[in-house]
Amino acid sequence: MKIGVFALQGAFIEHEHAFEKLGVETVEIRRRAHFSDGFDGIVLPGGESTVQGKLLREEGLLEPVQEAIKSGLPVFGTCAGLILLANELTNDSNVYFGTMDVTVKRNAYGRQLGSFRADLKFKGIGNYPAVFIRAPYIEKAEKDVKVLAECDGKIVAARQKNMLATAFHPELTDDLRVHSYFLNMIKGEVSAKSTPHTHESSSI
Repeated sequence: MKIGVFALQGAFIEHEHAFEKLGVETVEIRRRAHFSDGFDGIVLPGGESTVQGKLLREEGLLEPVQEAIKSGLPVFGTCAGLILLANELTNDSNVYFGTMDVTVKRNAYGRQLGSFRADLKFKGIGNYPAVFIRAPYIEKAEKDVKVLAECDGKIVAARQKNMLATAFHPELTDDLRVHSYFLNMIKGEVSAKSTPHTHESSSI
């Protein structure tokens, strides 16, 4: 198995280390030439979504990656990666890939809770120690989206078909279960079927 990790900006090295511990090969994607059909899945790391979006456009990566995701390429977005995948942002006029049917609020927790840790219940995994850094959250998830975890009533992890996204940073812990979940998604070992949820919208 081979995972492409976007290395334009942000916490990409940590994702690479996590997959290496799981015995999975990773390849850094920095330019259009680095992106091919040889990947079993790709990772959009945490960082600055506006910077990453700008670089994706400048490197000619935005459209081919968008089309690959729409065609079924498994993708795992963390923090900024969630923002890049969202089809709507409540406090930003930009839309990047726009492939996931969620509405996301950037920097949603404000300065006081800019960075924090929380124990979450992640469906299919169990209790999980999540690290949030200037995190977004999902304000609204459409019916095809499977909610995987919430923090104080806010959706912070979700899956839709071939897309997995978290508002937190699983790559910044020693717990590899979210990365394993993504690998099992690729293998088709975890269901993408959505389950009913009540938190269609939320606000601070």
